[in-house]
Parts: sequence; structure tokens; C-alpha cells
Amino acid sequence: MPEELWAKIEPLLPPRPAHPLGCHNPRVPDRSAMEAILLVLRTGMQWQALKATGICHPSSAYRRFREWLRAGVFHAFWRLGLEAYDALVGIDWQWMSVDGAMTKAPLGGEQVGPNPTDRAKTGTKRSLLTDGRGVPLGLVVAGANVNDHKLLPSTFDSMPVKRPSPEPRSAQHLCLDAAYDCNEVRRWGDKFRLRLHIRPRRPPAKPPKKSRRKKARRWVVERSHSWMNRFRRVLIRWEKREDTYLAMLHLALGIITWFHFLLR
Repeated sequence: MPEELWAKIEPLLPPRPAHPLGCHNPRVPDRSAMEAILLVLRTGMQWQALKATGICHPSSAYRRFREWLRAGVFHAFWRLGLEAYDALVGIDWQWMSVDGAMTKAPLGGEQVGPNPTDRAKTGTKRSLLTDGRGVPLGLVVAGANVNDHKLLPSTFDSMPVKRPSPEPRSAQHLCLDAAYDCNEVRRWGDKFRLRLHIRPRRPPAKPPKKSRRKKARRWVVERSHSWMNRFRRVLIRWEKREDTYLAMLHLALGIITWFHFLLR
């Protein structure tokens, strides 16, 4: 783990719990455990494979992972990254994008379902919200068979930072693909005063002329999904529990927020 990232996540770690018997083996250093967790996230390796690396014992790494999950460390790491990004650069609320991505879940578990694009094999879907530059702002997971537009309200509710209210001179736009082309989404957008830009399910017979004044906006959320897929542990879901899978995703989103937009 780079020194810059460790300096951001170390203050979030909870204090060492007291041993019930008052004596125990020396505790594995927090940084070693975090590096083991990051190795699992980045490579997708099994927890038991950590035994061959010598970084940390598998049971110690997983126990520390669950301990920090309960303490909300990974979600707080992502939230603090967004707050720092908003203070230094400013979240681009003007042009937001939402898109869903389906991944395989061979072991099944919570929030999985038959993937309609993969011969009904077990899969999961992650719905991601980004700002105009591709910074991840919200994330929810569901079964692969859940329609994208059904996850749109909960994706907005999952934001760890507060969205400012739209103003007449600072309208908030939301770019969506054809999966969101329905009246339910339009009514939801009117309720929250969002200007929706939805790709139609059936494109017009005569394509509209391209204008240099109108920039492509929705590609940033697809790029963020691509960044997430570089973390092999979330490219194919091996966690059966929803909370452990979300913890891996939150850690990946925190690294993307800090590394791609603040620490480079």
C-alpha cells in the first residue's frame, strides 16, 4: 500500500481490542493486515493463498477485515475521499451519470440472481453513480436480474455525502442509457428536479446531427466501472455475504477516489 493511502486510512482504524484473558500472541501489525486485504482485493486470490505470501496469516487478515467492516472503516475511507475531493476540486454535480454492470457470482449468496445475459447463471449487479469527472458518488448491489431503473433511487440514497439542492442557475443533469427509458424514471427525476438525458430505446430513423457544443458525458461512469474491474476480487464476486462484498467495493471506490483524483 502506498504511503499516501496508508496515511489516509490509518486514522480510521479502531483501537486494539482488549484480550479477554489478558495475554495473547503479538498482534499482527495493522498495516500488514491492510496490505493483505488489498492484495486479495487487487488480485482476486483466495484468503488461504495469503499463507504463501508471508504478509499475514489468512485467518488474521480475514478477522481484521471483518473487524474493520463492523467499524465502518472502508465506507468512511471512501466518504473522506469524497469530502477531500469536494474541498480541493469540487464535486461536479452539474453532470452526473448512472449505469449498472453485471458480474459473475459463482458461489451465490445474498443479492444475487440469474443473469439474463449469461444463460441465467448466478450473477450480481452493481449500480454506480458518478459526478461529471467519473468520481464515484453512490453504489448499491442487487441480483443480476433486477432492472437498472429499479436501482436508481437507492443508488442516489447511498451517497455518503449530501447532494446540494438544484438551483435555477445551477441545474443538475443526469445521463442515463436506454435501460432507464421509462416513465417511472422520468417521474422520479421531476420529483428531485433533475434534468434527465436518456438514450432512447428505439433511436430515431434519422439520427440527429452531432454538435461540437454538446460533449459526450455518460462515458465517465463506464470508465469508473472499468477501474473497478481492475480489482479482481469484485470483477468476479466470491463473497457470499452482501456486507463483505460491499466492503470490498467501498475499499475499491475509496482507492479510486484518492488515487485517481487526489494523490496523483
